[in-house]
Amino acid sequence: MGVMTSNRKRPEECMNFNHHTNSNSNSPRKKPKLSTRPVSSSISAVARLSRYPEAKPPLAREVHAPCRPQKFELSRTESRRDMGNALFGNCEKAKRSALAKCRSGLWPKGKEVVIDLEDEREEPGFVSYEDSSVEEDEKVRVFQQQSTSTATLGSELTNGDLKVVSGGKEFASDISSVDAYKKLLLAVGRRSDTIQRIHFEIELNEKRRDTYNLLRSKKELVEEVPREPFVSLTDEEEDEVARAFSASWKRILVSHKNSNIDISGEKFQCLRPGGWLNDEVINVYLELLKERELREPQKFLKCHFFNTFFYKKLTSAGSGYDFKSVRRWTSQRKLGYGLLECDKIFVPIHQEIHWCLAVINKKEEKFQYLDSLKGMDQYVLKVLAKYFVDEVKDKTGKDIDVSTWEKEFVEDLPEQENGFDCGMFLIKYADFYSRGLRLCFNQEHMPYFRLRTAKEILRLKAE
Repeated sequence: MGVMTSNRKRPEECMNFNHHTNSNSNSPRKKPKLSTRPVSSSISAVARLSRYPEAKPPLAREVHAPCRPQKFELSRTESRRDMGNALFGNCEKAKRSALAKCRSGLWPKGKEVVIDLEDEREEPGFVSYEDSSVEEDEKVRVFQQQSTSTATLGSELTNGDLKVVSGGKEFASDISSVDAYKKLLLAVGRRSDTIQRIHFEIELNEKRRDTYNLLRSKKELVEEVPREPFVSLTDEEEDEVARAFSASWKRILVSHKNSNIDISGEKFQCLRPGGWLNDEVINVYLELLKERELREPQKFLKCHFFNTFFYKKLTSAGSGYDFKSVRRWTSQRKLGYGLLECDKIFVPIHQEIHWCLAVINKKEEKFQYLDSLKGMDQYVLKVLAKYFVDEVKDKTGKDIDVSTWEKEFVEDLPEQENGFDCGMFLIKYADFYSRGLRLCFNQEHMPYFRLRTAKEILRLKAE
């Protein structure tokens, strides 16, 4: 049985919660009177609770003072805080503390910075800070403003560790390293709306460009130059040319039977750097170009090469033009082929101290004039036009009209940059045109062409 307590009233001091016993008082302490009934050895919970009466809070004090009316309602944060949301309050407090430490550069060591390079759902500039000293489940995220410079961000995070998350893999690095700094820049760049807009505009303009290129007319493809005109000489060929240059001037180095031209050591010296090419060297080389075509007709155009004396003979008369003096130069019996069957007819022109080249281009119906110094001579083209009409009349008995043919002074050609390579330009113009190639060489190739021409003359074979 439970112990029965006395129903006797206790003093009011015992009921007062704020009542404190004065230790300095001399009055003896009154002991509470309890029932004299026997108490059981096992005290029940009801008996223990009855000893501690329920505490009653004191009455609220009424304040008599003017009160300022509130113009605005409480903010959402205050209202939620008043509602007793302890978790929300602790989170806000942690945010303010972390942001203050970041701005002041006092972020303690041992804390990590987590940057997710793949998650595009986060806002630009959103960085997560994780304290290793706190439980793993508690993370504080601070929203950095986009206006904060990258340099400031780097200085604020110098004392921390960088943890970069990319492709689902996480690896840590020191923020002071260059690679980590680059990764920060890349992360910020991917989250920048301005850069994304620029990328979109670039892609759009590239698509527009591709569309315009499809509509634009395609230019003709430029024929690639084969390797043959620029094959380097071997050591053996260079030694052969060097021995020929050092040979006796009176010694006959080579003789061309079809043209009855002998090349002596003295005449061969014109192929040295700085030498002016003479008639014998030019005429022998033009004969070699014709033999090259006859040797491989499927590889080269059908051409005829007049020697350097043809134009002088054609214009040596008092009137300035004499077809009869060259009438027999182009007979079928002498040439072995008809002149009118050729696609191009090359005529070397010697202008006192300067070599040029004229071409009767039957294939394209043109009279062309090539001068390495960009000179123009209308008279040369006029004489050749008249000669071609007379040649056709003499060999076929037909009258042709060449008034519609174009008279072209070729401008897109390699130019001479000194006072002695005009003869080399002449023979290389003929060489490339007889191949059906564009003139894709320049002044820098002349030393090589001199050695190559010397080698081909010594072997009496143009390649």
